[in-house]
Amino acid sequence: MACLPDSKKKTTKKTYSYNMISITNLSKAYGAQTVLKIASLEIPKGQSFGLVGNNGAGKTTLFSLLLDLIQPSSGHITNNEVQVNTSEDWKPFTSAFIDESFLIGYLTPEEYFHFIGELRGRNKADVTALLSQFEDFFHGEILGQRKYLRDLSKGNQKKVGIVASFIGNPEVVILDEPFANLDPTTQIRLKGIIKELAQKEGVTVLVSSHDLMHVTDVCERIVVLNKGEVVKDIETSEATLKELETFFGG
Repeated sequence: MACLPDSKKKTTKKTYSYNMISITNLSKAYGAQTVLKIASLEIPKGQSFGLVGNNGAGKTTLFSLLLDLIQPSSGHITNNEVQVNTSEDWKPFTSAFIDESFLIGYLTPEEYFHFIGELRGRNKADVTALLSQFEDFFHGEILGQRKYLRDLSKGNQKKVGIVASFIGNPEVVILDEPFANLDPTTQIRLKGIIKELAQKEGVTVLVSSHDLMHVTDVCERIVVLNKGEVVKDIETSEATLKELETFFGG
């Protein structure tokens, strides 16, 4: 997996073979407060899908439901025709990095990568080969530093979590606020990686972000959540960033 340079979006429309993720009559409530309510949403295989919204819009709640970290109040999500809250068969082809709680603080990055590799049926040689493709992304700050994950900066912890989510050739990758705490050079490199995953590798990539420019650059489609409901569903074009800025600035 080589990192592609950041570039303008192609104007040719991408075709998809089938829907990878399907959301049906989904809701999540805490007591009398409903924090997420989506009647229907389909995400095709191989699409780079962006999720944006203000704080409390329901982005992390949706990703938590996708990963069966919380239970829906009603409805369900299927991932490659597997209902995520009733079966674990989606786990071998799905990976994610939501926040630092996914890491194991007392391990070094190398130990953590190999641990994830074992979980995903990859030996040390496989993992080492994958890591070698991310030397520019790591920028000499991750491997061989003899530091525990808990002692790394927030940005470097994020780098570890993101790359770990690529181990095992997943078909679905879910990244919550992947650009936060990263320096500009790393943000640009990450955008190239995400584009390549979707465009060349056929991976379904779901990205949430508060950064409208980054998510517009990297995603073919963007859904806006407001108070837990889908209020916009946009196929990304040159006009998308302005449309989003107008929506959130209005």
